[in-house]
Amino acid sequence: MESIGTLNMVGLGLAAIGPGIGVGLIFAAFVTGVARQPEAEGKLRQIAILGFVLAEQFFIIGLALAFVLKSSNT
Repeated sequence: MESIGTLNMVGLGLAAIGPGIGVGLIFAAFVTGVARQPEAEGKLRQIAILGFVLAEQFFIIGLALAFVLKSSNT
C-alpha cells in the first residue's frame, strides 16, 4: 500500500497549484484596483484578504484529507 500513500502526496502537490494561482490572481487584482482608485484601498484590502483566506482553505482541507487518507491506508 506504499504506492497509494505516495500518490496521495503527488495529488496534494498538484492540488497546491490551484490555490497558488488563485492567490496570485487575487493580489494582482488588488494591486490593479488600488492603482486605479487609491482611496478604495481599505475596502479592497478587506476583500483581498477574504479571498486569500477562501482560496487557502481549499489547500488546508486537501492537506488534511491527504494525511487522513495516507494514515488510513497504512
